[in-house]
Amino acid sequence: MNEADQPLILIVDDDEAMRRSMTFLFASVGLEAKSFADADAFLAALPTAEALRPGAVILDVRMPGTSGLELQRHLAEGGFPLPILIVTGHGDVPMAVAALKAGAHDFIEKPFKEQHLLDVVEAAIRLSRETLAQGARRRAIEERLARLGKREREVMDGVLAGKPNKVVAFELDLSIKTIEAYRASLMTKMGVGSLAELAKLIASVE
Repeated sequence: MNEADQPLILIVDDDEAMRRSMTFLFASVGLEAKSFADADAFLAALPTAEALRPGAVILDVRMPGTSGLELQRHLAEGGFPLPILIVTGHGDVPMAVAALKAGAHDFIEKPFKEQHLLDVVEAAIRLSRETLAQGARRRAIEERLARLGKREREVMDGVLAGKPNKVVAFELDLSIKTIEAYRASLMTKMGVGSLAELAKLIASVE
């Protein structure tokens, strides 16, 4: 397994002892973790979506400055793909429930059992692998689409709408042979061998 596939747990908590404890716990089962004392430090170190590794983000609810829930909302608005786990004290449970409704993967109530935390994190890692793989596939398709020329896009739109080559040729004021050439070119660039494959590919990013 190369480094890009190795899970990385990101911890954001202003309690240094809690950060150390969780980091040590994850290390004991072979999981790498990085911790941050506040939201700003976390955001400053956050890699691009392409560089994210499988894993999860563990956010404490109450922190000075940007709270865990505010950080969660910020990440959600930006389409952040990793599962977010909210760590909360007893008095913060209603806020944690609100976080779940806002898209958090789970919440962990303090004091928590170590095995429970590990189980929740392992489930989040499995989910993150699927999500990151879907994101990579989507970016690859979008990159192929970006390589299409204007005419190729027009021909693609026409044939995906179910129009015969002769109709597309008439609408674009081009010869049928030219349409066939554009069609062959766009199929090659998109890496598909049939209209059904092309339609399925485009549908996956819409």
